[in-house]
Amino acid sequence: MKIYMTRHGQTAYNKQELILGTTDIPLDSTGEKQAEELAEKVAALENVDIMLVSPMKRAMQTAEIVAERCRIDIIVDNRLREWDYGEYEGKSRFTEGFADNKSNFGVRMGESGESLLQLVNRVYSALEDIIEKYHDKNVLIVCHGGVCRVIETYFNDMTTEQFSNWFMDNCGLVEYNTD
Repeated sequence: MKIYMTRHGQTAYNKQELILGTTDIPLDSTGEKQAEELAEKVAALENVDIMLVSPMKRAMQTAEIVAERCRIDIIVDNRLREWDYGEYEGKSRFTEGFADNKSNFGVRMGESGESLLQLVNRVYSALEDIIEKYHDKNVLIVCHGGVCRVIETYFNDMTTEQFSNWFMDNCGLVEYNTD
């Protein structure tokens, strides 16, 4: 089984380097173009059977563009939604304390959001279910930067520093083999 992972296309918040977690906004025109380019890459793979997708607009839009080009079914999984960044939501990515909060695993983001441990529990649970249920298929997961970072830790060990600095480009594509 292969699992492919991608992050949604660009949004206005991404372009402005604002923290985007639970705010449910669509792709911008650049994000739509990125999703179209992603669709071509996925089509070239010729082996993706199904997509598991976050319910958030930016992920759904990205997935719908891929689905239309590649004729792949979409299954929505709420566990793939982005990290709840609490009071950091909508602020600059360079806001004091935000980067440090990522490495405080048991502390809720922005006091009212999710802790990293909560996020990992949710995403690992989704991955284990995907691997069990779709073990005979190749899957594309369409999600978000914070979720992508956690998925990377599922397949590859990372130090705290590596975790904090790991980044997924909009509509980047990563492949994992579960065999």
